[in-house]
Amino acid sequence: MVGILLVGVVAGVIAGISPCILPVLPVVLVAGATGESPAARRRRSVAVVGGLVLSFSVITLAGSAFLSALGLPQDLLRDAGLVVLGLFGLGLLVPALGHALERPFARWRGPTPSTSRGGLVLGLGLGAVFVPCAGPVLAAISVIGATRHVGFTAVLLTLAFALGAAVPLLVVALAGDTLVDRTAALRQRAPMLRTIGGVVLLVMTGVIALNLTDGLQRAVPGYTSALQKSVEGTAFATKQLQALTGNGGGMLASCTMTGLADCGAAPPFQGIDAWLNTPGGKPLTLAGLKGKVVLVDFWTYSCINCQRTLPHVEAWYARYRDDGLVVVGVHTPEFAFEHVVSNVAAAARQLGVDYPIAIDNAYGTWNAYHNEYWPAEYLVDATGTVRHTHFAEGDYGGTESLIRRLLVAADPTVQLPPPTDVPDTTPTEPINPETYLGYERSQYLVGDSIVPDEAATYGFPSDLPAGGYALSGTWTVGSQQATAGPSARLELGIQAEDVYLVLGGTGTVGVDLNGQKLATVDVTGIPRLYTLVSSSTLQTGVLTLTFSPGVDAYDFTFG
Repeated sequence: MVGILLVGVVAGVIAGISPCILPVLPVVLVAGATGESPAARRRRSVAVVGGLVLSFSVITLAGSAFLSALGLPQDLLRDAGLVVLGLFGLGLLVPALGHALERPFARWRGPTPSTSRGGLVLGLGLGAVFVPCAGPVLAAISVIGATRHVGFTAVLLTLAFALGAAVPLLVVALAGDTLVDRTAALRQRAPMLRTIGGVVLLVMTGVIALNLTDGLQRAVPGYTSALQKSVEGTAFATKQLQALTGNGGGMLASCTMTGLADCGAAPPFQGIDAWLNTPGGKPLTLAGLKGKVVLVDFWTYSCINCQRTLPHVEAWYARYRDDGLVVVGVHTPEFAFEHVVSNVAAAARQLGVDYPIAIDNAYGTWNAYHNEYWPAEYLVDATGTVRHTHFAEGDYGGTESLIRRLLVAADPTVQLPPPTDVPDTTPTEPINPETYLGYERSQYLVGDSIVPDEAATYGFPSDLPAGGYALSGTWTVGSQQATAGPSARLELGIQAEDVYLVLGGTGTVGVDLNGQKLATVDVTGIPRLYTLVSSSTLQTGVLTLTFSPGVDAYDFTFG
């Protein structure tokens, strides 16, 4: 449990420095700075962030179920949060109203001053509108909350994620407090600070309510995507999250992320509440789409990662729908307010989504596909077979080339238009793909074939291509990991700035790059992510790892 909680904390910290944090930053910055004394400002800053952590955790895990049980609108909590932000903004602008708002807190008994309690309430409202970037950890928490299978571990993971996200926010809040303390002119102008704070709160209330920050967030590259994947996309994290959600993967989980493969029959759309952008709102079925190439795209409208992917998906649909391509956007919500069909419809219009949308509020189709990501794409050929998957942003050109290949395979006479030309804002150079060492998901092994679940001796091939890996010495390769035996070594053709490997067991791993010794990594305890190479420039060549017997190697990721 400790391992997945640490992953949750780190995932939260990454979410707290991602572009998705932009809408709440101004509120956090001014919330503490409006206190009347240095001590009051610090207490208020902590209270605001504490309230955010508490309300975000409760709303994510139980908000939807609570509202459903009472027959209330799913976006009620978000609306209530916006009202709280607006009232506090007005209270800062109109002192008499502010005193009236804080008067109830003055009646609370206890050592905490009323200004801190007011900050806590403001934080509770802020947590109701907080929408961090999607990732596997947040996806797992959302699945647990939506399916109402909340257990002790799920609660701890949610708190771990929220606390991690709170760390950067608390730094911002205390920075505002410190700025006031160190600037004499600001200290002497408390009324002006309250006025500025009130204006900021009111402006951000309107901005968040109208989703006006989406354009800015889409324009900012997803600079934390690679870091998020290196932490949350590891084999260890994936296995733990699957166990937590009861989503065990299956054939689709091991489907190739490069090229075309046979990943089995596409699961049917199931548990869909409503359909948008279909004639008369009638449902689509994969059986009825036989003969068409289908792109199943899992998304949710407040996910900025999804929003940056949408221009590419929309362009593919516009370019190829007359040639046999059907796009189905499966909208599976992260948060309670995303369950509201009218909200989805309005967001789809705003974002220009005109292809069919399946409202997957109960996670029926999400679970049928064993999905774990927003965005996630499943490419289905004309026979109904899943041929390719892609998770997160990027590789749009690769996906489009596969769409074109499947369209030609479905109709060899088709005359396709030129490829689309939508800019890819994903901030990544060509680097190694995620590389699993267990036989269940191994794709890039070069040389000797794997002998499953038995100790076997391997040898390096004469040539190792970029992106490939090879084994030497004795290894026992299981479904999830490879366990080192005597003289165990591994070579990997790398192209990346940073190389990470999930390791377990006890022992050491020697790290060499192009014959030069870099480090010796000490491996202890439960499996976790270790950094093998960390550089500010792209590294290429052969990475050679020397393992002591008993060390388990699971999964390479790259940045």
